[in-house]
Amino acid sequence: MIRTSHLTKHFGSVQAVSDLDLDVRRGELFGFLGQNGAGKTTTIKMLTGLLRPTSGQVIIGREDSKSGYDLSVEPEKAKAITGYVPDQPFLYDKLTGYEFLHFVAGLYNVPPQMADERIHHYFDLFGMTDAMHYLIESYSHGMRQKVVMTAALMHDPAVLILDEPMVGLDPRSARLIKDLLKQKSREGTTVFLSTHTLDVAEELCDRIAIIQRGQLLALGTMDELRAMAQDGDAKNRLESVFLKLTEEHDSNGPAH
Repeated sequence: MIRTSHLTKHFGSVQAVSDLDLDVRRGELFGFLGQNGAGKTTTIKMLTGLLRPTSGQVIIGREDSKSGYDLSVEPEKAKAITGYVPDQPFLYDKLTGYEFLHFVAGLYNVPPQMADERIHHYFDLFGMTDAMHYLIESYSHGMRQKVVMTAALMHDPAVLILDEPMVGLDPRSARLIKDLLKQKSREGTTVFLSTHTLDVAEELCDRIAIIQRGQLLALGTMDELRAMAQDGDAKNRLESVFLKLTEEHDSNGPAH
């Protein structure tokens, strides 16, 4: 459902992402990890059409075709089946949560009655029904995060791309988001999750990709990552595996 081929992005002389090949399957909950400055957010912005690659290709899949939509050729069709939660979301403070979500639904041609049902469903799920008609400027950080998550789901996307969606959430809200992502994955939605919280990635993700200095360093299940790190202890957590892989790469220099 998400495929990249030789995906590369330069900012002047700085190479942010280099020759990145990924193949994320339908219904997979896919983790995307890396240290600060590794190229995660740049990659995500290319996957969502916010940045144009220097070279390479992004394909956003669809259920009825193995070919999918080339983001550079059919950007509107690719974006129409994609939901996106950015790391720094923007909301219209002078709209109520209800008004903002109806606005988003209209952008995706969601019928008003269906939009209304989804707004009520998610506000009820997140315990925000009483605040539905309050101005967004009165919302806490956690409430804003829930509105952004709801906005990404308004059109029932086939692909859901999230950049640090649980930053600043209280434990109960984070649990709600994690359960929601697992549910969406079971229903067939492809979930692409970038996070610094390794415990979350280990708990949720079917496979995990680690990038460093813009290059793919490792990709696989937890067991496969342990094997790559030559870590035979099945009880070892993702944190120790991640640190071992990235530290080895640092000591060996950049891959060629």
